[in-house]
Order: sequence, then structure tokens, then C-alpha cells
Amino acid sequence: MKNSTFIKRVILKNYKSIAACDVQLQPLTFLVGRNGSGKSNFLDALRFVADSLNYSLEHAIRDRGGINNVRRRSRGHPNHFSISLEFTLPNGTTGYYAFCIRALTSGRYEVQKEQCRLQPDIYFNVNKGTVTQTSVEVAPDAVSDRLYLVNISGLPEFRPVYDAFSQMGFYNFNPDIIRDVQTPEHSELLTCDGSNITSVFAQLSPKVKQDIEEYLSIIVPGVRGIEVEKFGNKQMLAFKQVVSGDKYPWRFLANNMSDGTLRLLGILVALSQGNHDTNRHVSLIGIEEPEITIHPAIVGTLLDEFRHATYNTQVIVTTHSPDLLDDKHLDVESILVVEVDDGNTIIAPVDAVGESALRDRLCTAGEFLRLDQFQPDLTQIPKGHGPKVEQLTLSESINNVPDTKEKKGKLE
Repeated sequence: MKNSTFIKRVILKNYKSIAACDVQLQPLTFLVGRNGSGKSNFLDALRFVADSLNYSLEHAIRDRGGINNVRRRSRGHPNHFSISLEFTLPNGTTGYYAFCIRALTSGRYEVQKEQCRLQPDIYFNVNKGTVTQTSVEVAPDAVSDRLYLVNISGLPEFRPVYDAFSQMGFYNFNPDIIRDVQTPEHSELLTCDGSNITSVFAQLSPKVKQDIEEYLSIIVPGVRGIEVEKFGNKQMLAFKQVVSGDKYPWRFLANNMSDGTLRLLGILVALSQGNHDTNRHVSLIGIEEPEITIHPAIVGTLLDEFRHATYNTQVIVTTHSPDLLDDKHLDVESILVVEVDDGNTIIAPVDAVGESALRDRLCTAGEFLRLDQFQPDLTQIPKGHGPKVEQLTLSESINNVPDTKEKKGKLE
């Protein structure tokens, strides 16, 4: 499998139900765990970054019900949350991006600390709306209620970082929205629920459309093609499907298609979007429970589609489906186990027993999931308020920042 990994490492602290986690991601990563364990909260932390850059920090927080619904609720009453990401850009440049947001009174908030560094010597550090360290000659001003990466994205040094994090897509498709008429738009990124799928599908290259149609025809008997049909200033997907006794396929609008077919199409379009256009490269795709409303036999074939997609983009999938994981060649390192303990989400690699069983091909990951045997490796879980977490959130590597063009400051 090609290493298309954009985000290599994710460190979260006090984000929703997650007190602390520190995990490595692969080109293809599966999050497995029971309902309500916090799988969606992990994906949402990454989506929070994309939303904050594409719209605004205020929008990202408001869309989640306010700052008090984003920061973790516990007896310790943490008043902040932080996200730290290590990444590799498409050109091979490595770096990290991190920020810490503190809740204030009356639903207000401030960006306490924010930092970005591209190896070896491109960086900025911001503390409560003040740029304390930077490698650029003239840096824009910072404010305490917005992410500074948006402000500085106008400079060529940091634009690739902004583009990569803003071009992440996260999906939980709604068949009712996909089958409805939609307003045409020049969309470069498929929306979370599929509300602009007609526009995104129309922009795909003929080769990509053909690949999607061929795959769909194998999985959904009789489907021979997909088109975008116009209705005044609106448009809708139309499917060509074989009808018994007729020489030519009939046209069926999306509102006549099953939920499973529409969800499957949404997944295929999400995996294909922009990845043959270097100017619209989708850096990461997160998909919630692709098995919903899809026949188990079909779900198993999606694994090949996910693997194929990783030649162009990183893929993260949350799943309850043993059928999706029924492959003895599935890399155990691609699985993260998610559990909830006393209201706190635990995310970690598979424990030693499970890792040994899967590496020795004693069973598939799907069989392990059916038996409810997945357990997280507790040695890989940082303590919620211990020194390891304090070291890993925001301060990591900061001592290596050169003392140039700065009001000397250190983020802790």
C-alpha cells in the first residue's frame, strides 16, 4: 500500500469525551468500538480543524453547540481543549500544527496558544493573540478568537499547510438528501451528508465516472450508468438500469433508488473526488460506518475500494462491521480500538494478545470483532493529566525553534 499518510500522529486533550489520546495513523485506519464509545468524537476533532479553517473558529464551535459542548465535561472541569497534529505534505515536507483553546465565561473562548512548524526552519508561535515567534519577515497580526493559520495562509510558506488541513472531507451520508433535487455549485469538496453530490459528480473526469459506474454495476444488479439531470435551476442524479424485457436501460431518478445504493454511491464519489487533480487534492477522507443500509456481502468488497483510494489520499473509517474487516492480510497496525471507561473515551492500538493473533493469521480482524475480543493496549494510553500529555500537547519540539525575529516566548 502506498504511504499516502497526511496526518501521522494525533494528540488530543479534553476534546468532548476524550481526556487524552496519542495515536499514530496509517494510510488506511479503522476505528472499531461499540456504540457511544467515542469513535465519532475522534473524527470530529479532525473535522473541527477543517471547519475552523474553511469557515471560522466561531462557526466550528457554534456548530457543535458552543464551547462547553466541545471541551470535555468531567469532575476536574477542564476549561480548555487542545489538538496537536504531526503531518507530511504531498511534497514530502514534515511538520506539526497545534492549538489550545480555553473556555471563558458566558460561552466565550480564546485561542491560548497556537503553533506551526515546517522542517527545518519555517514556523510561527502565537500566545493569546500575540505573535511571539515567527520565521517570516513580515507576519500578519493575530487575534485571540481566531486561528492564526487562516491569517498567515496568504504567505507562500504556510499556504500548503492551510490547503492540506482545509481539504479534509468527513462523511456520514444521508440518502434522503442525496436523492433530493440540489442546487448546482462549483463544489470542490463533497459535503458531509452528500447535499452537493450532483455538482461534485458532474466535475469528475470521464475515467473516474466510468470506474464508479462499473463498480456500482457489479454491486447493484442492472445499473448501467449515472447522469446528472437538470430540472430548471436544480439538478438530480439519474440512474440507467436494466429492466426485464426491454432492450435498452430505463432511467430512474435518485428518488427511486434504495438507501444502500445512494450511500454506496456517496462513498465511491467521496473516495474519488479531486484525487486526479493536483490543484484539488483531498488530503484525508473520514467515513462514518460505511456498512449502514448496505448488504454485508457488499460491505466486504469496500475494503478493496478503501485500499485503492489510499494511492491518492489518507482514509479513516469508523465501523462496527466484521464483514468489512474479514481479510487475513489486513494490517493490524491499521486498527485502533475505541472504548469508553467511566465516561472517558480510550483510543489505542490493539493489545498484545490481539496483535499476536492477527499477525499470526490465526483469525481475521472481522472474526475478532464478532467475538468482541478487541481490547486497547493500555500501555499506549497517556494519563489524562500526567506529564506525558503535558509534554505532548503544544510544547513538543518547541525548544528547537530558532531565536530569530521574535519576542522570545515559549509555549508550554
